[in-house]
Amino acid sequence: MLKAIIFDLDDTLIWDEKSVDAAFKVACRQASQTYDVDPDFLEKKIRQHAQSLFASYDTYEFTKMIGISPFEGLWGQFDDEGESFRQLKEIAPVYRKEAWTNALKEAGIDDAQLALEIADTFQAERQKNQFIFDETFDVLDNLQENYKLLLLTNGSPDLQQTKLTITPELKPYFDHIVISGAFGKGKPDPSIFNHALGLLSVEKSEALMVGDNPNSDILGASRAGVQSVWINHQKYEIGNVQPTFEIARLRKLLDVLEHPG
Repeated sequence: MLKAIIFDLDDTLIWDEKSVDAAFKVACRQASQTYDVDPDFLEKKIRQHAQSLFASYDTYEFTKMIGISPFEGLWGQFDDEGESFRQLKEIAPVYRKEAWTNALKEAGIDDAQLALEIADTFQAERQKNQFIFDETFDVLDNLQENYKLLLLTNGSPDLQQTKLTITPELKPYFDHIVISGAFGKGKPDPSIFNHALGLLSVEKSEALMVGDNPNSDILGASRAGVQSVWINHQKYEIGNVQPTFEIARLRKLLDVLEHPG
């Protein structure tokens, strides 16, 4: 009998991808107001440079293990405990400046001051605007009385808590919130799923994982012996990962629970 549902946060309950897209567009339009630069071209270049530069730092293996993306590096503060987080906090301002500077240079603009300004704009916009999927609260309202709910999210505790602060309505739905940076390992490591099951006081057969990322949410659930629901936003290749159920939108989760067969 199903007793607990474990939810991913980013691009499962909150629409992080749309929030990042919106912040990039505002920052790149700002640059186009000062110089004759195509904001779409600049956005393409900042995405490329952010990813390659983020991967060049000594902290990269740590950020992969915890589940911190290059774009989160462009706006997170990383006020977290631990040496790796301290290193990341030191690197972040340099990373932001260099990523935007390099992107501007590839667009033919050599302006370090503008790089700092649009880096600040991106950070402020992402902190200010957070999009939520239309059905998120309806689904949680339907589930909270019948199931234990746990939020299991990869990332920096400071940054993930910031996201929850931006959308404070989310927190009260959950009996527990587990963040990989606080636990020490991220999805798909089965140990973080076992930790979640322990907090919920349920067996693996009594829990269901819901998430959008097959390589973390679904693979991790499979390794831990937990059933899963993959929300397929047409963003990832599923590969050999096998979800128990596949849906196109979060609201379809209610249909899965009503008719699991």
